Amino acid sequence: MNILSLLSALLLAGVFLGACGIEEVEENPNSDQVEVSKKEMESSTEKAAEKSSSLELMEHQSVGDFLTDADGRALYYFANDEPGTSNCSGECLENWPPFYAEHLNDVPQNFNKDDFGTITREDTEDKQTTYKGYPLYYFVKDESPGDVHGQGVKDLWYIVNSDTTFK
Repeated sequence: MNILSLLSALLLAGVFLGACGIEEVEENPNSDQVEVSKKEMESSTEKAAEKSSSLELMEHQSVGDFLTDADGRALYYFANDEPGTSNCSGECLENWPPFYAEHLNDVPQNFNKDDFGTITREDTEDKQTTYKGYPLYYFVKDESPGDVHGQGVKDLWYIVNSDTTFK
């Protein structure tokens, strides 16, 4: 009877912990993809939209200068996008949340403020900031200011700088 009581207690503990909303970010070792909860992704994107009213230029040893939000988070473009259209949706957005800044007050030297705009995403109806028409994204594996872990992922994701030529 003690074993049955122990198993029941463990089962109840598991149900209780599951109900508490504990979420994990799991990494698949065979992929450049990361699984992130939708709630976490939305929270990250909302916070970025609230704070990001200026863009910065940072430098990294391996990629040179690159565009960031006001917090130093790298901004990327997706080579499969087209001007005015995002082709990243569903699972793609879990790893590459859209960047949105309602009002860009400042852009770095060598950038033209008129090259920045917004689109309304067809899948979510959310706004997304663009550079020369191409939607901008974050990468979830960039955890600290100045990280550029998304550069060159699957030969489709690239940082943005004033010399960017869209593929």
